[in-house]
Amino acid sequence: MEETSEVKRGPTGRYTTTTVAGERVEAFVPHRLPPHPPLALDARLQSLLDSATLAVGRLDGVSTLLPDKALFLYAFVRKEALLSSQIEGTQSSLSDLLLFEADEVPGVPIDDVREVSSYVAALDHGVARMRGGFPLSSRLVREVHGVLLRSGRGEDRDPGSIRRSQNWIAGSRPGNAIFVPPPHTEVADAMADLETFLNARDDGVPWLARAALAHVQLETIHPFRDGNGRVGRLLITLLLCDAGVLREPLLYLSLYLKRHRARYYELLDLVRNEGDWEAWLEFFAAGVVEAAEGAVATAIRLSELFALDRARIEGATGRRAGSALRVHEALKARPLRSITDIAATTGLSYPGAAAAVDALVSLGIAREFTGRRRDRLFAYDRYVSILGEGTEVAVDR
Repeated sequence: MEETSEVKRGPTGRYTTTTVAGERVEAFVPHRLPPHPPLALDARLQSLLDSATLAVGRLDGVSTLLPDKALFLYAFVRKEALLSSQIEGTQSSLSDLLLFEADEVPGVPIDDVREVSSYVAALDHGVARMRGGFPLSSRLVREVHGVLLRSGRGEDRDPGSIRRSQNWIAGSRPGNAIFVPPPHTEVADAMADLETFLNARDDGVPWLARAALAHVQLETIHPFRDGNGRVGRLLITLLLCDAGVLREPLLYLSLYLKRHRARYYELLDLVRNEGDWEAWLEFFAAGVVEAAEGAVATAIRLSELFALDRARIEGATGRRAGSALRVHEALKARPLRSITDIAATTGLSYPGAAAAVDALVSLGIAREFTGRRRDRLFAYDRYVSILGEGTEVAVDR
């Protein structure tokens, strides 16, 4: 890596003229990665990347100490799914997602919630495939996209297939768009080059920088008719898991990108137009630190909450403690449930489950969610509150 604070690269791609519906437009075809000249890691940027690497290491270390990693993955993946989908304009809240997963009717258009649910499934699919030995590749990216768009508004947008037409970002047509990605005839080669970069081991690019560069490259290629932003954000986590930097998919940047989305889009343009990868890396490293530290803090808060509530149940419910603790475990695994579901999950009778739920309600641990007299749902109130932080307001682009 060069030890200079500034590198003059110019545009990180070439423009090619293409015709769409009789209109001639200039589409941008990115150069292959890594950048040339190489990344300039001055002392400040190197320090930021080192801090980000340490933060990810702490998060990975905490994940090994969690009493039940599956519970925390459940929480983190759903929060990321909500935030990443909100960036694309969905209005689904955490409550809507939990209602959908409980086979209830959410309070927003069903397609919004299906999109969020499909995001959860897409990440699960990608991680499972890699753990089964499948390489991080263009094919896997297409598979993840196929799961992501298999239901909801994207199901008619060629799930799992590279686009066969020109797309664009913002604007009513390519001629007045903010950005026009490569013509569809260039996409296959661009994705092949990206796959080579994802799996390179000898180009001197640190793993966090590789994730940062790969995210921008996928966003620039925009290989699909829809869902490119969500796939690009998923790629960050998949790459870090594939590299062994993270053992569990616990690092997500969507909350950071949601809060700083104007700067995010500005930096994407700065990379494309001026080649300023270093400014993007500074932003990305700061986001990784914020996301990793936030994830560690959330994991600690949830662990403390679960332990405190367990102690309260043991101290207050007497002979019913066993049943109440079983219900507590069920709500930890999925924090919105009906009594029928709780009974089936715990093996308790319906009256036994209902009595145990009442005990948790009296302790302020559970809360009736619907206001109905029949078919009631109960939520693990503080767990849902912690999980929902930052997901309250949807945004669009």
